[in-house]
Amino acid sequence: MLYTEEPETVIKGDPRQMLGSFIRMQRQMANLSLRQLSALTEISNPYLSQVERGLHEPSIRVLKSIADALNVSTANSAKPSATRCSASTAVTSRPTATNPERVR
Repeated sequence: MLYTEEPETVIKGDPRQMLGSFIRMQRQMANLSLRQLSALTEISNPYLSQVERGLHEPSIRVLKSIADALNVSTANSAKPSATRCSASTAVTSRPTATNPERVR
């Protein structure tokens, strides 16, 4: 049987893993280390690592802090009653000065 390794950019799995992969990709595209993102967001380095690995689903406050630091927007359509389960769908890319087409 032939084993082929999937590229790291493939996002699959549960919503926490999808969100974590998205955050990691955005952080790497911004050329930030976990420590740098931690300093920008005032969120602990271990917690950010766990979010990126899909071990924790961040609160909306944490998600907004991460989104602001990475220059991505949080969707305004997230309903308060579904905050925990819709947080992974509440982030979209914003255009940046260096990458104006980065819109979802």
